[in-house]
Amino acid sequence: MKKTINKYKYHKKRINQEEIIEKRYKILVIIIIIIMLLLLSSLFYIQIIKNNYYKDKLTSLTVTIVEGDSAPRGRIYDRNGNLLVDNISVRTIYYKKPSNVKTSDEINIAYKVASYIEVDYSKLTETMLKNFWILNNQDKAKERITHQEWKDYENRKLTSDDINKLKLERVTIEDIKDYTELDKEACYIYNLMNKGYYYTEKTIKNENVTDEEYAIIAENIDTLKGFNVKLNWEREYLYGTVFKTMLGSVSSSSSGIPYNLKDYYLSKGYDLTDRVGTSYIEYQYEDYLKGTKPTYEVNSNGSLTEIKKGSRGNDIILTIDIKLQQEIEKIMEEELKKAKKEKNTQYLDKSYVIISDPRTGDILAMAGKQILKNEDGSYDIYDYTPGVITSSVTPGSIVKGASHIVGYNNGALKIGEIRKDECIKIAATPLKCSYKNYGNIDDLGALKYSSNVYQFYTAIKVGGGTYKYNEPLVINDKAFDIYRNTFAEFGLGVKTGIDLPNESLGYKGTNRLSGLLLDFAIGQYDTYTPIQISQYMSTIANNGVRMKPNILKAVFSSEGEALSNLIYENKPIELNKVNTESIYIKRVQEGFKQVLSPGGTGSGYVDYQYKPAGKTGTAESFLDTNKDGVIDTATITTTFSAYAPYNNPEVVFTVITPDVSPDDEQNTSFSSINKRISQKVSKKYFEIYG
Repeated sequence: MKKTINKYKYHKKRINQEEIIEKRYKILVIIIIIIMLLLLSSLFYIQIIKNNYYKDKLTSLTVTIVEGDSAPRGRIYDRNGNLLVDNISVRTIYYKKPSNVKTSDEINIAYKVASYIEVDYSKLTETMLKNFWILNNQDKAKERITHQEWKDYENRKLTSDDINKLKLERVTIEDIKDYTELDKEACYIYNLMNKGYYYTEKTIKNENVTDEEYAIIAENIDTLKGFNVKLNWEREYLYGTVFKTMLGSVSSSSSGIPYNLKDYYLSKGYDLTDRVGTSYIEYQYEDYLKGTKPTYEVNSNGSLTEIKKGSRGNDIILTIDIKLQQEIEKIMEEELKKAKKEKNTQYLDKSYVIISDPRTGDILAMAGKQILKNEDGSYDIYDYTPGVITSSVTPGSIVKGASHIVGYNNGALKIGEIRKDECIKIAATPLKCSYKNYGNIDDLGALKYSSNVYQFYTAIKVGGGTYKYNEPLVINDKAFDIYRNTFAEFGLGVKTGIDLPNESLGYKGTNRLSGLLLDFAIGQYDTYTPIQISQYMSTIANNGVRMKPNILKAVFSSEGEALSNLIYENKPIELNKVNTESIYIKRVQEGFKQVLSPGGTGSGYVDYQYKPAGKTGTAESFLDTNKDGVIDTATITTTFSAYAPYNNPEVVFTVITPDVSPDDEQNTSFSSINKRISQKVSKKYFEIYG
């Protein structure tokens, strides 16, 4: 019996062991299957999904890839398809410093190159020549440093820069007086060879390079170490100087990225040697305009195989009408010259014009001109268009439309309200008056005749004050915020959002004396840029809707036929709507219509056949005439902005001329240049656009 039991136990134990082994085997099989699946999935991931990645990785480790020179940029067109900026092929002789090159070798090469080509060295300076003498006469230069100075240098009382400065100071005119034309040309070429970043290509000559010059450098690159030739590109401006400043600039092939823009462009993945937009439109739309550089594989023998073609950058279309722009600039130049022949224009030196579409924000033309007197009494005119977005002016009465809205919104002014226009007097201050006493006028008349006093009463009410003749005026200074918040909704005192760099804000006064609020209400306190004033009038024309000003209209790929492949279209952007009732905007529009009607302050600025509406402004402004940092002269600034036709506005004209005359009691008249420009500009627009 005991034997049977033991046998049973043995048999049961054996069965249990077999079951355990079988379970372990199954687990092992499952583990193996999982491992195989992981291996297969990894293999699939590497060979199929990440195939291109690892191919590129292998290529990067085994093949050297280099990029070619900067590719040509995209073209720039006006709104009507007129080509404004293109690229032209330019023969270029350049130098790229070889490694471990000696100064003496560079000097010898500079002399050889000077004998092969003609280089304009009119910019050669005496300092360049003296430094060149030092390089060629190093022992003599060292002898001119005294024993004590060398001792001070060894004792670190003088630096190497100090020693070099002493060497330079001790090179005399006698030392360099016998330099020949060849010496001078070689000196200048040497300076060009060592200008800018050490490793960048230095342009030696890229203007008027002859066939012979191009060929002889190309034939001698083995002996002229570092020198070579290539066909480069430069920007070509098909309308000369018209709108050229705002089109912007591109860095040269020799300078690469300017130092002040280095961090910005490096953060975007550029190389220091790349040619980039450095100002205005070229800078603003660099991402569209930049070309794609060709890519090459470096072969074992050092030759290059192109693996990816370069391409020109995208083409952009601007909102500008270049034909209109040409006419506007011509008008401004003629009128500025004419104005300088008139009395009391000694401080008048610039003017601004902006023509825009209030419905879309498109800028059709934009110009600033500055006139400066030469020593011989003649005048030259320079482009000052950047001032449209960077300079600020005292606006004057042109802002009274926005001041009316402040009054309507805050219960300080009612539609049709009659007030008596006569000078007011606040204690310890001079009389505050309109141009003349207009008697009883309503809110429309206040705009038509540009009554200051009417606005003073509104401002006093907004500030919760009470006016009594020759008594102190106390107002709540929060009224400044009320005015500024509403003005900002029109675009005054805030950035307009125009797609150009460096837009300014103007000046915002910090003193909150009661009398200054009255000045603010008539445009005699804060200052605004011309583009802000243009946006303000556009907002009124557009029924209180403020649109973002645009310079860019569209972007097209450079591939295929010109302007056939649209890749981006700049849509109108609504920034905000003025917080007021439409009846109040309509009331201001009616007042502005009367401003340009017979008897209004703007009568004759725009021919009435075009159904204009708008506002004039005359402001007291101030100048620092002797540039000592202290304001010393009061002047008069004239502003004007209008839209047409008043029943369906399609265009806004803004014309501003600062400092048209001194502001003093002896001056009884000032130039009507602002009116003349407005007349001619508006007439020219309707001639072109019907």
